[in-house]
Amino acid sequence: MHTDRERCIGAVRSKDARFDGWFFTAVLTTGIYCRPSCPVVPPKTENMVFHPSAAACQQAGFRACKRCRPDASPGSPAWNARADSVARAMRLIQDGVVDREGVPGLASRLGYSARQIERQLHAELGAGPLALARAQRAQTARLLIETTALPMAEIAFASGFASVRSFNDTVQEVFALSPSDLRERATRAGSRGRHGAAPPAPGVIALRLPFRAPLHPDNLFGHLAATGVPGVEEWRDGAYRRTLTLPHGHGIVSLAPRPGHVACRLSLTDPRDLTVAISGCRRLLDLDADPVAVDERLAADPALAPLVSKAPGRRVPRAVDAAEFAVRAVLGQQVSTAAARTHAARLVSAHGVPVDDPDGGLTHLFPTPQALAGLDPDALAFPRARRATLAGLVRALASGDLRLGADSDWDEARARLSALPGFGPWTVESVAMRALGDPDAFLPTDLGVRKAAARLGLPTTPAALTARAAAWRPWRAYATQYLWATDDHPINRLPV
Repeated sequence: MHTDRERCIGAVRSKDARFDGWFFTAVLTTGIYCRPSCPVVPPKTENMVFHPSAAACQQAGFRACKRCRPDASPGSPAWNARADSVARAMRLIQDGVVDREGVPGLASRLGYSARQIERQLHAELGAGPLALARAQRAQTARLLIETTALPMAEIAFASGFASVRSFNDTVQEVFALSPSDLRERATRAGSRGRHGAAPPAPGVIALRLPFRAPLHPDNLFGHLAATGVPGVEEWRDGAYRRTLTLPHGHGIVSLAPRPGHVACRLSLTDPRDLTVAISGCRRLLDLDADPVAVDERLAADPALAPLVSKAPGRRVPRAVDAAEFAVRAVLGQQVSTAAARTHAARLVSAHGVPVDDPDGGLTHLFPTPQALAGLDPDALAFPRARRATLAGLVRALASGDLRLGADSDWDEARARLSALPGFGPWTVESVAMRALGDPDAFLPTDLGVRKAAARLGLPTTPAALTARAAAWRPWRAYATQYLWATDDHPINRLPV
């Protein structure tokens, strides 16, 4: 979008927050870059230049605005709506892969050479993988500086910097403040704006996750709470809580809907996992979606228009771990939500890693495919065919024959899943929708979808309903959320 100058200027003049993350405005006279919704008086049009990423702004010598904090804007929805190499690369960079494995590791995951990835990212984002990862490290560093009491040296390495010097230089360059000045500024702002609120407990990182409005939280948090696996997930004190398996350890996250943001509290065994934890939480709650674009397309259908008008901004509840969700999808085949939770809880109790949760009832991490590889299918209390399906899935995941994650090609993943025994269209599309994040995944054979179709006067046979749903593309996963919402089911209600 950054190449459409007139459209960008219009968004800046109207301070349209919908475009935050789509592009960034750099001001030639001040050397500062902003998000489109920056509250300051817009600069003269001849002084504006537009960039597709914060990294591109920083490479061009601009520093982040202290008022609108553009580096903390919602991510571009393009990375959630696409599965090409650039989108997959961006999802991996957001997960911290470049910090852990370098550019060669990123390229290897995508099946390209490092030079090809560099060229593709430069062409679309104006910056290469190292610059994009550096911009993310700077954002992670600022979060740790402002929300924790960690020493600066620990923050430097936890953020992914190779040295304290590079950490100091980057923070100074990006934010025009030293790390100490950033912390002092945040402390002053906190003392003015806390109004008696208790500070985070030691070891807890509290932050706000931004999103593009509107956001309808009922089905999002209702679905996660109603399907939550005991010991791994819970709803407590108005927040969804769960354990996280992370590259350097584990964590516990609490997520609560608030006006204009989602309140996030993270407890991590290793602060180096902050980047991947935040990325996973944003993916889980589908916070980088563009709800206006989605709802405009769906509301054009007279059958869906009343549903969209009643509760705009529905998101697709997704997953923090694609392999975990695939296992849970198999456990949920042809059984009720309660039965699926029971099966998963037994698996967790027998094979999950125990964790300590001083604040609630979380007891385990969900078992990894490697931990499940040695389970005895005959010990599982469900039909033999489903035991064989689960065993086949676990073997494929543990061996690496099946890879599900941010780097997955959606069509290839569908083909590999379909080749496994017991994986029909419902299971494959469920994994594509919630684990892989395909916004166009669709479940025409789902009972809830077919019941909703009957209520709305839509075709109910899978073939006819799929043909009718062609008008909803590329947002059929969101259409599914609106269809499910016609039923009085706990997944559609915010827990009390």
